[in-house]
Amino acid sequence: MTTNISPRSDLLMFVLFAAAILTMPLWLAPIGAGYPDLLQKFAIFGLFALGFNLLFGLTGYLSFGHAAFLGIGSYAAVWSFKLLGMNPLPALLFSVVFSSLFAVAIGYVSLRRSGIYFSILTLAFAQMSYNLAYSVLTPITNGETGLRVLQSDPRLFDGASASSGPLISNLFGIEMTGYSGFYFCAVLLIIGFYISQRIFRSPFGMMLRAVKSNQNRMSYTGLNTRPYTLAAFVISGTFAGVAGSLLAVTDPLAGAERMQWTASGEVVLMTILGGAGTLLGPILGAGLIKYFENIFSAYNEQTLHAIFSFLPDFMEGPVVSVASLFVGEGWHLTLGLLFMVIVIFLPGGIMEGFNRISKMFRGKPSRRKGAGRSHAPASANAAE
Repeated sequence: MTTNISPRSDLLMFVLFAAAILTMPLWLAPIGAGYPDLLQKFAIFGLFALGFNLLFGLTGYLSFGHAAFLGIGSYAAVWSFKLLGMNPLPALLFSVVFSSLFAVAIGYVSLRRSGIYFSILTLAFAQMSYNLAYSVLTPITNGETGLRVLQSDPRLFDGASASSGPLISNLFGIEMTGYSGFYFCAVLLIIGFYISQRIFRSPFGMMLRAVKSNQNRMSYTGLNTRPYTLAAFVISGTFAGVAGSLLAVTDPLAGAERMQWTASGEVVLMTILGGAGTLLGPILGAGLIKYFENIFSAYNEQTLHAIFSFLPDFMEGPVVSVASLFVGEGWHLTLGLLFMVIVIFLPGGIMEGFNRISKMFRGKPSRRKGAGRSHAPASANAAE
């Protein structure tokens, strides 16, 4: 069934999304998530998941190596800081160029296979990239120590001796820390969402959905699908590169750990948790995982004792002991249980849950008299 979405509905969705992102410090404050560092992570990893969804959600190609582009974007941004200066705009340009070229190279080889073989190829490329960055290309990446901006770096446009304090990226004098850094990331997330929305509604996006639906049938008609899948792969890798550059913009450091397979697996979880193939789902999934990682992991036994202090002493101890298994160092257990519940009961992710709730509130349309008879026109059913 195809749902026709009007341009007005798309515009309304975009406006509401932009308003929600820009007011995040207000409506996330009551749940303890309104501080800048976490808001920056919401925006950055939301953009990362948004780009991954363009590949996995539309074409069905599951990449286990997208963290490679995240790392490439970070390294490119830091090298921009070291060579040109602390302005984040050249850093973004560097990350777009290098992550796109890297995506073309990896995609050209990996897309020669599909299914699990494609996934294994992307994982292999990502692990090779991680090992190269960690030990082989140390003159470029600084190995396990990580790449930093130093006072002795050339920095052609702001001068090596312009500041004796910590080197922080700044946009024409506005330091990319705190809420300023968040709003810089938020604007890029909004731009990324607009691009993703246009791709979803375009003939190109329809072609990608057709690839996901039945690529073999399309090939039998004589249509070459590889240019479409390669384009989707490159766009997705570029999104990841921009997200990696934002990690360096908010904290001028690049390390090989950003290219590990665990980072690639995390973006897969974000997308599936929120709803692959939807516009908002991956962003919600990214926000939920980062909330668990930063808020739930901060609950220790002392905090739990304060929360359950209203209970009698003989109950408080056992309750705290059980609750401590799911928070603090055990926050992964809570996330794993949540992921299991969603996959089992909501295969379409969080967005499927929202759709079910909205249908409950709208109610089922009343069945017209005569509907469902065997002689009803087929065109009537096709139009619904």
